[in-house]
Amino acid sequence: MAQSIREVMTADPVTVPPTATVADAAKAMRDRDMGDVLVAEGGRISGIVTDRDIVVRAVADGRDPSSTPVTEVCSTDPITLSPTDSVGDAVRIMRDKAVRRVPVVEDGRPVGIVAIGDLAVAYDQDSALADISANSPNN
Repeated sequence: MAQSIREVMTADPVTVPPTATVADAAKAMRDRDMGDVLVAEGGRISGIVTDRDIVVRAVADGRDPSSTPVTEVCSTDPITLSPTDSVGDAVRIMRDKAVRRVPVVEDGRPVGIVAIGDLAVAYDQDSALADISANSPNN
């Protein structure tokens, strides 16, 4: 069973600059088949935007995705983990902060992201969430 975040995280997270538009973030998610991108400037994380953020904070509010800066819909100053933190730390943060994804940072730079599905695959392989998370994307 995996013990450290490094063992369960998805490495090489996608980042966009604060000047990126919501459409840019959505295209990056589509191209990499993922539900989140990190907002970073100078290699430092300033936010995280998820597919749900795009739907709820942009599309549902009638914002133009091609002109709305990602900074207007992202969650700012996200809580982060280190690759050497424990999976238990991730579980605690996700539960306490009601988040499904946590960026992983090493020496101040984003190196990964851990999602609730990653934890399910690592710790509850027989769960429906683990089955869904372990399957290949269906696009």
